[in-house]
Amino acid sequence: MSEKFFTAVRSQLGDDVVDVSDNAIARYGSNRLPGGDRRPSGVLLPASTEDVQAIVRLAGQHKVSLWPTSTGQNLGLGEYSPVREGHVVVDLGRRMNRVLEINELLGYAVLEPGVTFRQLRAELARRGDKLMLSGTSGPPDGGVLGNALDRGAGYTPYFDHFGMLVGQEIVLPDGQVLHTGDGTLPGSRMRYLNKSGFGPMLEGLFSQSNYGIVTSAAVWLMPRPPVIRAFGFTFPDDEDLAEIMDVVRGLKLANVVPTLIKVTSGHYGFGTETTYPGYQPGAPTLPDDTRRELEQRYGTGAWTVTGAFYGPSMAALDPLIDRVREQFEASGKATYLSHEQIESSPVFRIHLDTFSGEPTESELGLLNWRPGAGATWFLPATPVVGEIAQQHQELSRRILTEHGFEYTVEFVCGPRAARALHLIIYNRSDQGERERMRDCYTALVEAYDAIGYPIGRAPTDWQEKAMRRLPELSRVCGAIKGALDPDGVIAPGKYGIL
Repeated sequence: MSEKFFTAVRSQLGDDVVDVSDNAIARYGSNRLPGGDRRPSGVLLPASTEDVQAIVRLAGQHKVSLWPTSTGQNLGLGEYSPVREGHVVVDLGRRMNRVLEINELLGYAVLEPGVTFRQLRAELARRGDKLMLSGTSGPPDGGVLGNALDRGAGYTPYFDHFGMLVGQEIVLPDGQVLHTGDGTLPGSRMRYLNKSGFGPMLEGLFSQSNYGIVTSAAVWLMPRPPVIRAFGFTFPDDEDLAEIMDVVRGLKLANVVPTLIKVTSGHYGFGTETTYPGYQPGAPTLPDDTRRELEQRYGTGAWTVTGAFYGPSMAALDPLIDRVREQFEASGKATYLSHEQIESSPVFRIHLDTFSGEPTESELGLLNWRPGAGATWFLPATPVVGEIAQQHQELSRRILTEHGFEYTVEFVCGPRAARALHLIIYNRSDQGERERMRDCYTALVEAYDAIGYPIGRAPTDWQEKAMRRLPELSRVCGAIKGALDPDGVIAPGKYGIL
């Protein structure tokens, strides 16, 4: 069936759109997850929305399932690799990578799926740096739209990347095109300015789902402030997390700090600059005394807390810096990190970059902590309440230690909830570590479910299991899938939707 499909695509769109080489199938099937590589049956490289429409229609005719992806840089969540073997990967990043429009007056950029954070940052700089993007601390070559559609987030006031996405152009499973929001009216001049158009808000249907293929959208951008001034603190003990989170909650609820506030474990800092000392296959969790030594050597403490202020000048921000210092230093346990210290440190500079809309590769050093290129993200949320955050820390440390892995965590804190980003690095070439990683992820999900704190984003090798935990959501999502895509043309099984 696939061969006839590929022949039809070549006939309609040209030979250069289809790649079924062994190298392509291996590359697009590889990932860092413990479930193993998931090889597609081929790769398609559309260059336009019209190409995507043609591919979708042909897939329906030939009963082929497609796996749309953009830049494949969601490291630790699946990369290009489909949720199931045999899907045909539709790589929207290779040839659909244009910045279609930048409106500096109203603060938005219209992008195709292949536009990366690095590419958008360069274009904004070329135009005079009037606007600032909200980036992630992940790969600069990640796709802006793909990150937003999977509900990734950043650190600036525009951190809610999906919330800042507007005017989606979507190819539906029957090959028809839908424009969301005020874009549904042909010729509308409000498409990129207003999410709340006539009727139901449909944007959410196409986030973490398989109901259509987004081929363009606008992302809202923030005016770049004249001055960005970072602040930071380190705390010496694991148990200090409770105090930290209670201070963070007060600052964010009162909107004192405009950025999100990052609370990172010591290992999340020093792990960007060093590797597991003396690693041997099957190594257990890094001993506490070694961890403490590395925390002192790299100056991270058990916890590093960072945020930033925006203003007309450094001096104008002095009163705000004094205010946060008073809050965090009240117990006598915090050590203050000035903007200059953060800017000059390879461990801390990443925080300033993320608050400044600067794509950075600094955090990618964490992927080398153990050999073997294995990485999985565990992504629950935590209330910004000290006692609960401390309980979550103890729970995660216990499970990770039982399975032989390090507690490498970044809490990205708003006023009420924090994204608790657990990055678990393991040796994927070691069968024992791979099995322990699989068991560890299961144990973490089950433990957090049991106390009422479910995961958000999930790696592709766990998405179908994750949906089975949620019968109400599964029933409704399945009904929508059946109505829009009864033949399963687009990514059946993505986020468990069938």
